[in-house]
Amino acid sequence: MKKFVLQRLGQILPVLIGISLIVFLMLRLIPGDPVKIMLGERASPAEVEHLRVELGLDRSLPVQYVGYLGQLVQGDLGRSILRNNQVSEDLGRTFPATLELACAAMAIAVVVGVGLGSLAAVKRNSWWDSLCGALSLLGVSIPIFWLGLVLLLIFPAGLGWFAFSGRTDLSFPHPTGLYVLDSLLSGSWANFADVCKHLVLPALTLSTVPMAMIARMTRSALIDVLSQDYIRLARAKGLPWLSIWWRHAVPNAMIPVVTVIGLQFGYLLGGAVLTESVFEWPGLGRLVVEAVRTRDYPVVQGGILLISVTFCLVNVIVDLLYAWLDPRVKQS
Repeated sequence: MKKFVLQRLGQILPVLIGISLIVFLMLRLIPGDPVKIMLGERASPAEVEHLRVELGLDRSLPVQYVGYLGQLVQGDLGRSILRNNQVSEDLGRTFPATLELACAAMAIAVVVGVGLGSLAAVKRNSWWDSLCGALSLLGVSIPIFWLGLVLLLIFPAGLGWFAFSGRTDLSFPHPTGLYVLDSLLSGSWANFADVCKHLVLPALTLSTVPMAMIARMTRSALIDVLSQDYIRLARAKGLPWLSIWWRHAVPNAMIPVVTVIGLQFGYLLGGAVLTESVFEWPGLGRLVVEAVRTRDYPVVQGGILLISVTFCLVNVIVDLLYAWLDPRVKQS
């Protein structure tokens, strides 16, 4: 197992190098000059050239990329062109917010999605199955930004429930940056309740697409497993239905579901931009979008690289879960 983990971690390195190269080149192909954005349109050519030399943007692209790789090897993500602070500081401030939002959304998606998919599989071809299928289709079809605005109009504006924006209205220490955990560490239920009040609507909005995908995959996988001979044999032996369900059906059906969960979690980290914009959530998605708009190359490169690393690590964890769910995978 250790050898397998080391091999998978070793495979991440060339992937990250390829991603860094693609992002580096794509950013340079986007129209717009970060120097002119910083200085304004009225800056003189001499001022523009001086700042371009100072930022190293006058060098050729291969030289710039080699220098960027050299910084990465030393653990340095560079400095923001606009704010002149370390990119790692921006990422450390915003990534916990996105991670917390993605984890909360995925928790909702897994609980509701697996529940709906299991119900649809057990009640196959019934009105329950049709209802679950309609809800799954609705979850995939509804635009996230529209759903977020509707939830804001219904709950905070109309009913006075939950919060409009931000992560909290209270002041307490944030040592980890994960406000749910920090509120629990503070020992105040008022802090925890306030954080949850701000987290519910963004997490619910972000969870709709993965919830629908998980529900559809769970239904398909369980229908396939429940039709297998060993399930019919267990029923013929008179085993309790719950025992058959948890010991035989669910573990064998979870492998494709776990795959979908891992992929969707990675997409949540990179695709939370709309949700963060609607709810003014101070996360990594908003930071990267703003950096793209202002051509802040180091921030964009660092943000996408961090998301890529997280995505790769999630895939490694999914592979380990395969072996836990199905011993045959571990033996192979």
